[in-house]
Amino acid sequence: MTAADTIFTGGPVFTGTGHPLNGQAVVVRDGAIVSIVPEGELDAFRGASTRLVELAGALVAPGFQDAHIHPVGGGIELLQCNLSDAESADDAVRQVANYAAANPDGWILGGGWSMDHFPGGTPARQALDAAIGDRPALLSSRDHHSVWASTAAIRLAGIDAATPDPEDGRIERGADGFPAGTFHEGSSDLFDSVLPEPDDDLAYAGLLRAQDELLALGITGWQDALIGNAAGMNDTLGVYRRALAEGTLIAHVVGAQWWYRSGGAEQINGMIARRAEFAGGSDRFGLGTVKIMVDGVAENHTAAMKTPYRDAHGRDTDNSGLSFVDPVLLRDYVTALDREGFQVHFHALGDRAVQEALDALAVAREANGPTDGRHHLAHLQVVAVEDVPRFAQLDATANLQALWACHEPQLDQLTLPFLQDEAKTRQYPFGDLDRNGTRLAAGSDWPVSSANPLEAIHIAVNRVSPGSGDEPLGGAGQCLDLATAFAAYTSGSAFVNHRDHDTGRIAPGYRANLVVIDPDPFAAPVEDIHLSEVVSTWVDGDPVYSREI
Repeated sequence: MTAADTIFTGGPVFTGTGHPLNGQAVVVRDGAIVSIVPEGELDAFRGASTRLVELAGALVAPGFQDAHIHPVGGGIELLQCNLSDAESADDAVRQVANYAAANPDGWILGGGWSMDHFPGGTPARQALDAAIGDRPALLSSRDHHSVWASTAAIRLAGIDAATPDPEDGRIERGADGFPAGTFHEGSSDLFDSVLPEPDDDLAYAGLLRAQDELLALGITGWQDALIGNAAGMNDTLGVYRRALAEGTLIAHVVGAQWWYRSGGAEQINGMIARRAEFAGGSDRFGLGTVKIMVDGVAENHTAAMKTPYRDAHGRDTDNSGLSFVDPVLLRDYVTALDREGFQVHFHALGDRAVQEALDALAVAREANGPTDGRHHLAHLQVVAVEDVPRFAQLDATANLQALWACHEPQLDQLTLPFLQDEAKTRQYPFGDLDRNGTRLAAGSDWPVSSANPLEAIHIAVNRVSPGSGDEPLGGAGQCLDLATAFAAYTSGSAFVNHRDHDTGRIAPGYRANLVVIDPDPFAAPVEDIHLSEVVSTWVDGDPVYSREI
């Protein structure tokens, strides 16, 4: 018998579903898993050069896969004016001033500010002006659905009191109608014509920085939810093309081609051509997915809801959010994409958006019959009771951003007070979806929030942030058990990424894409899951991150 290259022994083995195995070892050769064997039988696989990884009680699991992430943008933010760790509005302004002093020329770009740090979730241009003077600045919110602009940037873009709100966005305004400094959704596009030309080298550096960050979190594959010209960047496809050519892409990636809501079905032929470019090439990257933004977010009242938002006094408004794509046209587009073999990745946050996405899938299913599209709906903040069983009926996967499913200031201050009572009680109904047989995947939406899967898994299981005295958001019935949450982040996301044939599980013939976690979260009280950390990450049997290094 040929000796193994590496053997993982001395700890539990999570295979991708169910509870971990004890007393078993994982044998790896030539980048793949050979077998899972009783620890007493290891001598048959050991050779002079076999590396023995002594787990000492740590858990070995399939590498995590993030089914909804923006790594290029996240990496760029780490390299620009990064406000993601600001603790208050004053702290954010102070960080902008420090960045401006260290970078005295040109635009100030970046993001990561938190809406709950500012009154009404809308920072003012005057605060930026006081910090940086007459310099143009444009900074994305943490959720990337709003931007904060300085007066100089607004004037350079030719925006004033007479500039109308676009159909897919809203400008916050002062009493005189002049922009107050915050631009929501599509109104941020008003700056596109004056922003500096996107820097391709910066974008490439951003991808590599992001990859380092993600590998250190045990993430060995992901679905990039924005491949296209958006968010102030050139087409991010060029970044991946360069990484493939230079051999720097370590993770396995599915790219979701961006659906431009200003266009229509004429986009599909170009998507087919781009997909074909990568077919049969490197198996580290593919373009078989299309990302459609159905609605916005609840914090700025653009998530598409079945009932109207309330105002600050609890009265109904005439706003129930935005459907970025006409629901009738959405059905046509999804049917055409499904027929062409594309997966559709929906951003669907409000209950009306969820219904519109499911309706589109129902029409596609009737027209095309069963396909292997593996379509999935991400975010799912509010799902109507009657729509929960439709996920399983339509073979639609629920793509969970579990880190959001707890009480925290942005939700409690900017969202819940403005929702109808039935929407307040149906926040992120993960338990309902699971009990109704819905297939689950998981992702972070980083840099909107932390990319750390263990932090998200903690919230999925507890529905309470560590150390908080809050009640579980939505009640204990919406909590997932730990094995289900781990499966969503491993085998569930591998299924969505069409990589379930060789990743997402520890089984003979699968790639040795593995993560070692200590302490074993399955052996700890559920309130301590967040204390577990990644010790090492392996791709194709090679260590790509180690805490000891």
